[in-house]
Amino acid sequence: MSEHLTVVNHPLVQHKLSIMRDKNTSTAGFRQLLREISQLLAYEVTREMPLTMRAIETPLCETMVPVLAGKKLALVSILRAGNGLLDGILDLVPSARVGFIGLYRDHETLQPVQYYFKVPSELDDRLVILVDPMLATGNSSAAAVDLLKKAGATNIRFLCLLAAPEGVARMKEAHPDVPIITAAVDSHLNEHGYIVPGLGDAGDRMFGTK
Repeated sequence: MSEHLTVVNHPLVQHKLSIMRDKNTSTAGFRQLLREISQLLAYEVTREMPLTMRAIETPLCETMVPVLAGKKLALVSILRAGNGLLDGILDLVPSARVGFIGLYRDHETLQPVQYYFKVPSELDDRLVILVDPMLATGNSSAAAVDLLKKAGATNIRFLCLLAAPEGVARMKEAHPDVPIITAAVDSHLNEHGYIVPGLGDAGDRMFGTK
């Protein structure tokens, strides 16, 4: 994979994603699988977090052990579907700081419009993981990264469940310094902007809405 794009091809990731694609998978099943798969993806996205050494005492002796260095990482969800990835990552990294970005698409201009933005402080000293299950056109994701950079973030990674080639290209053009980690890159976007073969609307399937 290129430095800009990592596809996590772990067998458990691929198996769980296949069940999530099935339209007959229940809302509860979809939500649970998303939580599980997000933990596995988080394992990959946090692989290069810096470590430092600290002295502790085991039951047998004093020793130096590796622990995470620097400020707590920041998880930032693109509302609302991004929240489905948050839970699993927080299971893995419970001390992470959490932020939210609300964007909707203007139906006339087709451009993302911000309606909510609340993120942790000191983003310039944190690894920032931006999460959204779907990277479709890439417009919302690119706009979210713009907002994070304006807030001071310099070390950003984008984590998604599914990506379309169009979205990957858009993000690479707008933010070549932001690596993308995903479980799969699908074929294309249809005329309505949905990823094909995809899994439908992630938010609707997660929350049981239409």
